[in-house]
Amino acid sequence: MASEAYILAFDTSAAHCAAALLCGERLVAARVEPMSRGQAERLIPLCEDILAEAGAAWSDLSALGVGVGPGNFTGIRIGVSAARGLALSLDIPAVGVSIFDAISEGQAEPHLPAVAAPRDQVYIAEPGAEAALVGRADAEAMGLPLAFAPDGQALAEAIARIAARRAGDAPAPPAPLYLKPADAAPARDAPPVIIDDLA
Repeated sequence: MASEAYILAFDTSAAHCAAALLCGERLVAARVEPMSRGQAERLIPLCEDILAEAGAAWSDLSALGVGVGPGNFTGIRIGVSAARGLALSLDIPAVGVSIFDAISEGQAEPHLPAVAAPRDQVYIAEPGAEAALVGRADAEAMGLPLAFAPDGQALAEAIARIAARRAGDAPAPPAPLYLKPADAAPARDAPPVIIDDLA
């Protein structure tokens, strides 16, 4: 086992595959690859590349962090599923971190964390209120400057730092943070005809 705790964090909630590795407080490796699809195939190899770059192994990890959204529905499922599976197989905690918390990591000035959404809308986390999906103009009228997610590499690092602080508190398994239903709809095709062979 490594002498210092390694924390691996990753995020696939947007059009990227991003990961960061901390050793104690020190960032030892981080990468981001822009992609609108293919995160499921790329995530684990990307994490393996980062571990190899740091001279670490999966067995050196003491905890995982994962971005749980809001964001891309499929991307969030990919990241959360990977984190839960890895945590189970490695017998380490996995910490789900909202993108709102990751945006606010290290921010000293008052702000309103926001995540861009389709149709000129944003997901926001107003202090003291539940996260919501609102029009961008409405969010801008709330009086606080909007703070959006940094680039994927900085986002993964923020998730790792938050996960490092929360890992010792026996966190619940990560779960997706969905603020609206998926855009996918059931197929409109007629159901297939079932032929009874016994007729």
